[in-house]
Amino acid sequence: MILVNTEMIPGYRVLETKGLVQGNTIRAKHLGRDIAAGLKNLVGGELKGYTELLTESRRQAIERMIGQAQQLGANAVVNVRFTTSAVTQGAAELYAYGTAMVVEEERV
Repeated sequence: MILVNTEMIPGYRVLETKGLVQGNTIRAKHLGRDIAAGLKNLVGGELKGYTELLTESRRQAIERMIGQAQQLGANAVVNVRFTTSAVTQGAAELYAYGTAMVVEEERV
């Protein structure tokens, strides 16, 4: 599966546009991570627990988006974007979306 955040894929031509595909996950904060983050706020630096949480959330949202694209018979997703939103206090949604397409490599 080809994933790009551009509207087209250089060297490929579009055979068919399948439509919007999406994947999301909603994650809640972990008490242990909150305590560690609070301590880290005192001295500064990366909040590694939250970095790991968001990295895993992005991976899962992408996997779900790819799964939807594959069900439509696509082999590429273009114009991939991410967004987040607060669902409730302590929980947030990470949402990935793009346009599923069937593409083929251009022959030179």
